[in-house]
This record gives sequence, structure tokens and C-alpha cells, in this order.
Amino acid sequence: MKKLIRWIVRFIIKVILLFFILSIGSTILYRYIPVPITPLMVIRWVESFGEENHAIPFEKNWVPAEEIAQVAFQAVYAAEDQNFLSHSGFDWEAMKTAWEENQKGRRVRGASTISQQTAKNVFLWPNRNYVRKVLEAYFTALIELIWGKERILEVYLNVIEMGPGIYGIEAASQKYFGKPAARLSKSEAALIAACLPNPRRWSPKNPTSYIRQRQSWIMRQMGNLEALPFGKK
Repeated sequence: MKKLIRWIVRFIIKVILLFFILSIGSTILYRYIPVPITPLMVIRWVESFGEENHAIPFEKNWVPAEEIAQVAFQAVYAAEDQNFLSHSGFDWEAMKTAWEENQKGRRVRGASTISQQTAKNVFLWPNRNYVRKVLEAYFTALIELIWGKERILEVYLNVIEMGPGIYGIEAASQKYFGKPAARLSKSEAALIAACLPNPRRWSPKNPTSYIRQRQSWIMRQMGNLEALPFGKK
């Protein structure tokens, strides 16, 4: 029995060490090379097999930060996480407010930062549970430490889902506006950002009145916030 316990303990230690080696190693690797695929892309691809008239839509074109219009960075900054430059991965005040509103029974949008969303998109699955939230916090801390703000935004804009089978700002720009991400206008970038909360429901091609209102709000916020020093001007 003692031998079995010792074997189990050694096995658990080895698994933990392997996890840290792989997670830290992959984070360092993605600091320098494009992220080739994410768990969400795989999940969506598998899900598409159950859809009628199945096809495998998969549009993803990685582009470096210098080939993305500065307004695209500014748009997601304004729309998704206005404290991005000042927090270390977690917006504690926004999380507290969201928790208090949820306790009152009010449905509010989550308080996930761009860093948390990037960590989830690159390394994890979309389901909500405590295990995933703990892992999300771990990977968020890792990318904040190893990548830095510009790389986090660059990866975010290159892997985020922006429509059915459309991943990244370059694919979205080509699909919706017929131009590269480097040539996006302020209004076009804001329109893409306005759809991010639910890109499978909303589309820049056919914006609803709500999306148009949100686009206008994002454009105002873009002008009010500090200009990000990232991207092509």
C-alpha cells in the first residue's frame, strides 16, 4: 500500500512538472511565433460537421502588429478593456462590480480583460467552470509576464473569432470590407469591435441598429482614450 501511495505521489508530481514545463514553454514560444490554431477553432470545426450543408469554413491569416491599422488596436481597447494599459491582467474593480450586479440578479456582461480573453482563446476551451477559470488566471499571469501588452493585443487580434469560421482581424477585414487590416478605417474597425461580444450573431456586413449605436459609442471612446502606440498609422 505504501509503495502504491508513493507511486501515485511521484506520478502527480511528474504530471504537475510536465504541465508547468509545457505551459511555460509554449507561452515563451508564442511570444515569438504566430499561434497556428486554438482550441476554439478546433471545437468550431468539429461542431460544423453537425450542421446542414456542412462545409469547413476556416479563414485565418496571421499578420504582425505593424500590418494592422492602429485604429483596430484602438477599437478593441475602447470596446473591450479600457483599463488594459493600467492593469496587470485582471481588472479587480470591474470584477467586483460584475459580481455585485450578478448577486442582485441583474444580467451584466463579464469583466474579463483582453489579457484573460487572449489566455482563454489561445490555451483553453470556452466552457465556464472553476477549473478553467483557475487555468485562465494562470495563463493570464504568464502572458502578462512573458508577452507584454503589445504582443497580447497582437495575438488577440489574430486569433479572436470574428464571425462563423472567421478568425483574426485580417480575415475579418478581407471578408467584410475587401481590404487588408492595415487599411481599415476608424469606423470599420469600430464596427468589427462592436460585434465582438457575439460575432456569430452579429456581423459588420448587416449591422443592426444596436450595433450601429455601439459602433458610434466605440468611436467616441477611441478619441477619448490615450492613443495606443501599436499598429500601422
